[in-house]
This record gives sequence, structure tokens and C-alpha cells, in this order.
Amino acid sequence: MFDRHLKVWPKGVPHHFDLPEQTLAQNLINTAARTPDKAAIIYHGHTLTYADLNAQVQALAGYLQKRAGVKRGDRVLLYMQNSPQFIIGYYAILRADAAVIPVNPMSRHAELIHYAKDAGADVMLAGQELLPFATPVVEEGHLKTIIAAHYGELADPACDIPLPDPLGQLDPADIQGPGVVRWADAVAENIAPDAPQATPDDLAVIPYSSGTTGAPKGCVHTHRTVQVTCVGGLVWNPMEGRDISLTVLPLFHVTGMQAAMNAPIYSGGTLVLMTRWNRAAAAELIRRYRVTRWRSISTMAIDLVNDPDINSYDLSSLEAIGGGGAAMPAAIAKKLKDMTGLDYIEGYGMSETMAATHINPTDAPKRQCLGIPVFDVDCRVVDPADDRELGPNETGEILMSGPQVFKGYWNNDQATQEALIQHDGKTFLRTGDLGYYDEDGYFFMVDRVKRMINASGFKIWPAEVESLMHKHPDIAEVCIISTSDPRRGESVKAVIVPRSGATPDAENIISWCKDEMAAYKCPRTVDFVDSLPKSGSGKVLWRELQEQENAKANAQTLSQ
Repeated sequence: MFDRHLKVWPKGVPHHFDLPEQTLAQNLINTAARTPDKAAIIYHGHTLTYADLNAQVQALAGYLQKRAGVKRGDRVLLYMQNSPQFIIGYYAILRADAAVIPVNPMSRHAELIHYAKDAGADVMLAGQELLPFATPVVEEGHLKTIIAAHYGELADPACDIPLPDPLGQLDPADIQGPGVVRWADAVAENIAPDAPQATPDDLAVIPYSSGTTGAPKGCVHTHRTVQVTCVGGLVWNPMEGRDISLTVLPLFHVTGMQAAMNAPIYSGGTLVLMTRWNRAAAAELIRRYRVTRWRSISTMAIDLVNDPDINSYDLSSLEAIGGGGAAMPAAIAKKLKDMTGLDYIEGYGMSETMAATHINPTDAPKRQCLGIPVFDVDCRVVDPADDRELGPNETGEILMSGPQVFKGYWNNDQATQEALIQHDGKTFLRTGDLGYYDEDGYFFMVDRVKRMINASGFKIWPAEVESLMHKHPDIAEVCIISTSDPRRGESVKAVIVPRSGATPDAENIISWCKDEMAAYKCPRTVDFVDSLPKSGSGKVLWRELQEQENAKANAQTLSQ
């Protein structure tokens, strides 16, 4: 068991905690019973109390069971932007004894079909603005029912911070189409759900994490594995019922889901909810509602501190800031410390671990650091070539074992066997990340074993993008590499061999991609070539193309 970090373990935090034997759905039920009149969600001037929130969850859960035919263990797609309806939908699916399949709202046609088919889902909860992408999936026979929500129905239209365009301009009367049910109508039926049947070991959430095989893979989590990081995060950095969280991290992603939704609901705090990031709006919400906690990704913090009006913002109510996804630049961390007096607490986790396995000690954080292993997490660094365990300051692949590690990939035994290995007598997860730990047991990221592009904290797997782009009629071959991006860190570049006789246009290729996949995955630039470099066995030598791109970027930097 890795224990080097215990000497820097945060003061007052136990080395182990007992997990409550209850489901995530019960977390909300308990909080609503304890503080029914407490503000649960504040969204564009409209407040939902915990009693309101729980009542809507119960009604939608009843509709899912009695009208949509959802049964225990079924999978339901949740395809929404941050909104009260996302939170209601998430807990309603769980209250119906089903499992949540959180879908990035940037996902498009081909991706939605994959999620529906792979998860075996018949039902989707969707935002109205996403119906143009969702309804074709029903028409093509991959789904049966879509329950569609207009976010504005749970917002105050007179609020001086309006819904972001075009959400405020949508008319809920336009919610229609094959298999489509209006969210408000479903909730209005007020159908009581059956008595809960799910246990802590039932399916709860299956976030999809892309891999080097090309297609996104479902990470199977039970209520128990989700509770580990939800409750554990609160033990590490206690949150009280008085705390007010700015919830701007995307809730479909495990970090936002846990730190900015599940944890505040468990503790009985208030969520000040943002559908999309806007630095001026975020600063005003912090001031107006005296927000105490803000979890973010580094690009949000960078954007905030670079606002010319930053000195006019009142951030004095903040008591804790932090996040993950990508390393926080030291200069930005210093600016935040100067502005707020707070250290930006970084952590590290994966979809496969339902958020953090490592967090910096709140009383002794290190910058640009993953943190130390949290409760009951055994973390090692091994040589990627032979799994030989390495010592301090030696770079290798990070392996993790802990109670929050997923149960495997949904319907993908081969990928599960590759990811979960036996080492030192226990099961470890191969992270695919290269890193090291120092003499004090703090872990640091160096590079990635897996082939991955990181754009503003979003993980992009070239093989997945290539697989989708190969459907384009004018593309014979394509290789995806990364380009340096001063704002996003990295962006996507496509190196394309056109089909014989075709003369594709870069702008048209990019536009086509935006219809088929999330925008952050789409190439920003395109190069057309006669052929791709290949090995003797016929494999594309993507590293060669990447090295050429890196050399070109370095040459441009030197010439400036």
C-alpha cells in the first residue's frame, strides 16, 4: 500500500471513512426531509427549495416508470445543458431505479446513435434546443421516447441575467415530434413512483469515456462507487448546509456531477446554477448570492483573471476554489491567491474513478500538482514496458486501486481486461497517464501513454474522431493530431488523404464534422496530403505526423 503521502495528510481528516449504505436517490430524499424549505437551486432568479426539487424528481420518476416503461437497471440518456431539469432528470432516473447515461450536450448525430445502441437505452431526457439532433435518433428507430425540457420554465423571465441565446427565445409550444413528450406535461401528471428497489450495488451512472479503440466506452458505476467520491470529497474538504456553490462545471462530466451537484445536495447546500460559462455573469452571481465555493477548470479561471474588469469584482465571499481537468498555470494560481487569499486546490481523477482519486491537501497544496491519494486509494507508478514498480521522481504509468474504481466497461470485456490488471496482489486500473510522485508522496502529470488531445480540459481521442470522419464520402484516409493552441492548450488537426477524384474543401469538411460530433472534437485545421506515413505492418505513423507538427510550431515560435 502506497503510504508515503500520509506524512502530509491534511490535519483533522481521517484516513478512512464509513460510507453510508444508501443510494444517491436517498441522498436527496434525506436532505429534502431535513431542510425542505432550504434553497436547493437558484437559476436565473428562480429558486427551487429542496421540497420543490424532490417533488419534481418523484413526479418524473413516476412518469418514467408508469408511462415510459423504465424498469430497474434500465439505462436512460440524459442529454442536457446545465439546468434545473438536468438535476431533476438525474435524480428522477435514479429514483426510478434506473441508471443515468450522461451525454455531452455538444454530442451530435453519430455519437447519439452510438450511446443509444451501446447502452441499450429506449428513453432520453433532452433539452429543447437539442431536439434537432435527438429526434432523428427516434425516427431511425434507436430510441422510443424523448422527454424534452424548456429550461426557461424553471427560470424567472424578469431576471437581469437572461438565459444565454438562443435558450431564452425558444417557445415550449414548439416541443413536438415523433416520440417527444413535453417535460412540463410529464411532471404535471404527478405520478407517484414505486417504492425504491435499487441497492448501493445497483447500476447508477455510466459516463462514456473514449479510448484508443475509437468508440466511446461506458464506465460502469454503482451507487456505491459514486458515493465514494461524493461523500469522500466532503470528508476531505467539508461542506456545510450554509455553503453556496457556483455550479458552472458541466454536470454531464464526473467532476461537475460530483463536486458541483451531488456533494452540495448530500450536504444540503445551495447551487447557483449556470448553463454556460460567462465570466461577468459568474462574478456577479458570486457577489449577489455570496457564493462560498467555486469548482472550475483552469480555462474558466484564466478567463476570469484576464477580464479587464476583474478589479471591480467582489469575490470576497469565496472560501474554497479548485478544480481539475488540466493543470492550473502557476501565474494564474498566483493571481487567484492575490485576489481571493485562497489556494486553488487541484485534483485528479477519471470517468473510470467517478472523479477524484487524488486531491491536494487543503493545508499544504502544491501548484500544478495532481495531489496525494485520498481515502483507501493505493496508487503506484510502473514502467510501461514491464510494469516494474518505480520509485520517487521516476516517470512511468500511474496505476490506481480504490473503492471508487469502476466495475468495468459496459458490454466490453476485452477493454475491461486491458484496463484492470493484477499488481501486487490486488486489482489496479491502468490510467494511461505518465507521471511521478515526489519524496512527500505528491503526484505530478508528465505526459500520456494513451494517444489523447486535451482541449480546455476536454479529452479528445483521435481514433474516435478518425472513425467518424471516415464516414465522409470524400475522405480516403485521415489521421488526427494535435496543434498548439494558446487558449485551449491543444486543438485538433486533421491530415486527410482525399478519395480518388474528390476535391474536398477544408471548410466543408469542418462543417460536416460539426454535424456529426461535438464541436470540441472537430478539427480546427485541415491539411490534404497524397498519403500518410505507415509502418511495415500498415499502421499509420501518427507520431511522425505529430512530431512534424510540433517542429513546425517550434520553428514559428522561434521566428517570432
